[in-house]
Amino acid sequence: MRVLLVGGGGREHALALGLAADAGVSALIAAPGNPGIASVAELRTVTATDPAAVAALAVETAADLVVIGPEAPLVAGVADAVRAKGIAVFGPSGAAAQLEGSKAFAKDVMTAAGVPTARAFVCTDEASTARALDEFGAPYVVKDDGLAAGKGVVVTDDRAAALAHANECGRVVVEEFLDGPEVSLFVVTDGEAALPLVPAQDFKRLGDGDTGPNTGGMGAYAPLPWAPAGLVDEVMRDVVHPTLAEMRRRGTPFAGLLYVGLAITAAGPRVIEFNARFGDPETQVVLALLETPLGGLLHAAATGTLAEHPPLRWRDGSAVTVVLAAPGYPAA
Repeated sequence: MRVLLVGGGGREHALALGLAADAGVSALIAAPGNPGIASVAELRTVTATDPAAVAALAVETAADLVVIGPEAPLVAGVADAVRAKGIAVFGPSGAAAQLEGSKAFAKDVMTAAGVPTARAFVCTDEASTARALDEFGAPYVVKDDGLAAGKGVVVTDDRAAALAHANECGRVVVEEFLDGPEVSLFVVTDGEAALPLVPAQDFKRLGDGDTGPNTGGMGAYAPLPWAPAGLVDEVMRDVVHPTLAEMRRRGTPFAGLLYVGLAITAAGPRVIEFNARFGDPETQVVLALLETPLGGLLHAAATGTLAEHPPLRWRDGSAVTVVLAAPGYPAA
């Protein structure tokens, strides 16, 4: 199987290592890739957010499977363009990727599906934002409605800072604060069947003692020995399958990687956010523990045959990722 991997960040590096280790993958091409990925894949130049360019490259490289790593190409409809060429692709359609592309859309889907999540208001001006902040009180949670590379969320006790962030973003979702440890659950799905990976925990704030701003993730580990028994089964029953059913009902089935960000509250798991792809830095720890061949798993999801895939196998032990950040991150 010839695989084209689109993207060049940390999650694509982890995906490249997993795909290269799969004996069923005969060739691995990454576009644009990065110098680390070059050790296991042929690198090609492409604008990852250009649907026509990626689709043309998939045809040129005779790819049997295209794996789209980052969120921006998914929201731009790259998966649609590749599928239109008759090539299997792991990644949701542009319409389905709105689960990540718009926080407001995701909240609407969760409400319709009965998914347990934080109460929230969509706000488009300072007056509505102020009312929402006062409704929930501190700590204030303000999320940019659009894509922000994992850096569009502010959690603060400073009301003025929360208002300022909302004004910078324009359209935001203001939520009640969910208290409790966070868990990331990756779910591979073909739109109907769904296979959960091992849960991981990542850490968002910069600096020792979590003193800095939210980032795209400063580190992660898996598995989680402290996680409540039955957590994954509960999330699959109450969150994943209702969400997939609602997406099918809307005529935009979600196939690819559904990332479920959770807070384990006193009242049980609550969804913080959905993403439409593997997330940094949890991908590095989760895929390091996966013993099942990655290429075959992603191909099954891309071709609607996930229900026939054998149960996933996992290595013993734990995996840890630590992220180093340059001065000024995440602002610059």
